[in-house]
Amino acid sequence: MQALTPTTSLKSLFQTKRLPNADRVVSTRLLIQCVYRFDSGNLTSSGGIGASRADWQSSCAILASKVVSQQDIEKSGNADISAVNGHKTLDLVPLENLPKPLTITDLSPAPIHGSELRVAYQGVPGAYSEAAAGKAYPNCEAIPCDQFEVAFQAVELWIADRAVLPIENSLGGSIHRNYDLLLRHRLHIVGEVQLPVHHCLLALPGVRKEYLTRVISHPQALAQCELTLTKLGLNVVREAVDDTAGAAEFVAANNLRDTAAIASSRAADLYGMNILADGIQDDSSNVTRFVMLAREPIIPRTDRPFKTSIVFAHDKGTSVLFKVLSAFAFRNISLTKIESRPHRNRPIRVVDDANVGTAKHFEYMFYVDFEASMAEVRAQNALAEVQEFTSFLRVLGSYPMDMTPWCPSRGE
Repeated sequence: MQALTPTTSLKSLFQTKRLPNADRVVSTRLLIQCVYRFDSGNLTSSGGIGASRADWQSSCAILASKVVSQQDIEKSGNADISAVNGHKTLDLVPLENLPKPLTITDLSPAPIHGSELRVAYQGVPGAYSEAAAGKAYPNCEAIPCDQFEVAFQAVELWIADRAVLPIENSLGGSIHRNYDLLLRHRLHIVGEVQLPVHHCLLALPGVRKEYLTRVISHPQALAQCELTLTKLGLNVVREAVDDTAGAAEFVAANNLRDTAAIASSRAADLYGMNILADGIQDDSSNVTRFVMLAREPIIPRTDRPFKTSIVFAHDKGTSVLFKVLSAFAFRNISLTKIESRPHRNRPIRVVDDANVGTAKHFEYMFYVDFEASMAEVRAQNALAEVQEFTSFLRVLGSYPMDMTPWCPSRGE
């Protein structure tokens, strides 16, 4: 078997055939090419079964991360999709070379799998993202990154196996930066985790609230505690920094006795700070949703609740949105999230009309999460229909939903 390099990526092919009935049935052929293991920093082919699940990392991609546009199909005169991610051919290793067939369990480990994984997160120790990484992958090696961009690149460059990054908060809304980075990078969403957020007002030992002139934290944390800070009678300047735990570290490292930080109780323990006020978030049901990212997608399943995330655009503006939503409503597929972001490559669309002059409209990319697995025929048919209305469609991931119970924060 041919040796592989860390940049080797295996593809699968979605073929769409037009049938006389109302739906387009998508026939998915999963082409398993080879099995490899990571050994002493070099990626080599394996002729036997590894000693652990980590030795059997699958590179089987059943989701096309970039769907060929309908216009390209019409120009070619062929309704079949004949290219995936720009590759017109697939160099396949014969299936008989595999030592044994892989099972769904091998290819789609549970979200809690990965005690030996290296997981990147944005922030410093004590950040909520670190806690989310620990919830998603217990006993993992958490790797702090100073920026969201660095966490993405850490996975792409094989420095980390996964990244756990916040995508939305129940009070502060979407983290737009990460939505933009999902489109810019080629990572896949392989899971989600929801983490209750419990904010504390931290200061150096001996500092009292009336001494404070400034409070620093992440912009989302400041927004989530705005009303409570006012109720505490704090006439202070709010200043945004990169992350919550980083704010606590900054106050402690610079011995700032007029500045408090909003962060977790774990950050107080790590950086030797006192908790002046506990549970200062404006709403006790304060939850942040994180997504887990990997270089390769997982195999969708139907034995547990799944969620699928997509992003799409259309050359003719937002008029297509109703048709896209109808494709899901017709098949009784629930949407859990819809987010619009400016189209970075074409932010403005100009429309010339002799009667009304020149009109300018914003162009958008639409991010949609829906409750269905790509292993379900109804989800495949819905995306086949969506593809007919869009100029760009990409599946960001199909992954298990976080169904773990949680309790509201202790604060008021």
